[in-house]
Amino acid sequence: MLILVTGASGKVGRSVIARLLDDARFSRARIRALCHNRVIEATDRIEVVRGSIADREVAEAAVAGATHVIHLATCKEVPEDVMDVTVKGLFWLLEAFRASDAARQFILIGGDAGVGHFFYRHDGPITENAPHMAYPGCYALSKVLEEVMLEQFGLQYNLNTCCLRAPWIMEKDDFRYTLSFGDDLFGGPDWKTMVPAEDAKGYAADGRVPVLRDADGRPLKRNFVHVDDLVSAILAAIDNPRARRQLFNICMDEPVDYGSVAAHLARTCKLDSVDIPSSYHSNWMDNSKAKYLLDWEPKFDMEMLIDSAWRYERARSDPRIVWYPG
Repeated sequence: MLILVTGASGKVGRSVIARLLDDARFSRARIRALCHNRVIEATDRIEVVRGSIADREVAEAAVAGATHVIHLATCKEVPEDVMDVTVKGLFWLLEAFRASDAARQFILIGGDAGVGHFFYRHDGPITENAPHMAYPGCYALSKVLEEVMLEQFGLQYNLNTCCLRAPWIMEKDDFRYTLSFGDDLFGGPDWKTMVPAEDAKGYAADGRVPVLRDADGRPLKRNFVHVDDLVSAILAAIDNPRARRQLFNICMDEPVDYGSVAAHLARTCKLDSVDIPSSYHSNWMDNSKAKYLLDWEPKFDMEMLIDSAWRYERARSDPRIVWYPG
């Protein structure tokens, strides 16, 4: 078994490689780590290759001889690069995969941007049957195109493909910094731009927690997943016959409620909060299909997500570096 991991140096890539190396089920597997801007260390079981999947020769060389592909590489809101990387790059990988005699399974990690995130109103839980609904910008469009391309390649060439659709992926102290009114904010919305500048400085100094309100005035519900839970879903999908040509929502059992977050932090950390009105919409991703077919379930709930982020202490060798906005 030779497993190609694209985007190997990212938070999911590093975690999935570590879990593959530790899992007895994959004790004989070798890993080919495709890296672009950052590089991980090669070992006796990890082969490291560099390059961009937008380059056909790089994609073909990466896939050559691989039995499995775990495709994590992506591009954020960068119009100059996004179509070359996420669309053309995926196309070259799939073309090489379908031509390979060694190929057994192709797993894509998708995103809830493909179903509109919190930009659109959903009348019920978001299942895998929800229509694609890209919100404004190139990133969400690229996530729609990825899912459609994977689905069509599976149909066209009878390939063993699987898409795991994840919302915002958290690790370490990420969640804590999603709530910051300061310049150390991770992701969005950008809270400091939604209140007067002087207020934002005071809120940042006090550690105030934003309570984002949806278009109906209620605390907004938003989906998250911890990297550990996503990685466990990836491992559950590998060589699972019930994953063939399937799309799965991989997320927490319930979305994070900003009002409940504020209440929990007021109780446990004595932090005050501030209401932030918005035109966004609450939503709830349904993960029951993954539970049923993959025999998977997330370990992290809202309180565990909060507490783990607030307890996390970074080593000096692990500074907080935000490589991309979200």
